[in-house]
This record gives sequence, structure tokens and C-alpha cells, in this order.
Amino acid sequence: MIRRLFTAHPAAVSETYGEHFGTASGFALKLFLASLACAIHAVLPFLFEKTGSHMINELHDRMVRNRARHAVADTAYAARQS
Repeated sequence: MIRRLFTAHPAAVSETYGEHFGTASGFALKLFLASLACAIHAVLPFLFEKTGSHMINELHDRMVRNRARHAVADTAYAARQS
């Protein structure tokens, strides 16, 4: 029961717990750095003028690519099962 709490979502996106941990941690770090750049920009507007938005766009693109990759993998898996 408890194990499912940690593995159900990663399995739903075709990842192991470790792979999901690495991916999610990478996103968290990038978001933290983007927020730090935005906070510095708030105080010193001449610094990091586009850094935060560039980082968010990169993360969005990466997430969309991952979704597409998992959709292809799921379709291929379903085709093999039938």
C-alpha cells in the first residue's frame, strides 16, 4: 500500500521512482534558480532581465517533450500488448 504511493505516479509517466526523483529534482532546482533570478531582478532591475522567463520556457519545452515521449512509449507498449 505505502509502496504504491511512491510508485504509482512515476509508473504512470513511464519512469521508475529513481528516474522520477531525478527529473522532479532537476525541475525543482531550475525553478529555484529562476525564482532567485526573478527576486534579484525585482531589486536590481538591470540584472537578469530575461533569465527567469527563459528558464521557465526551457522547463515548459522539456515537460512537453517528456509528455510526447511518454505518449509514444505508452502507445508502443499498448500495441505490443494487443
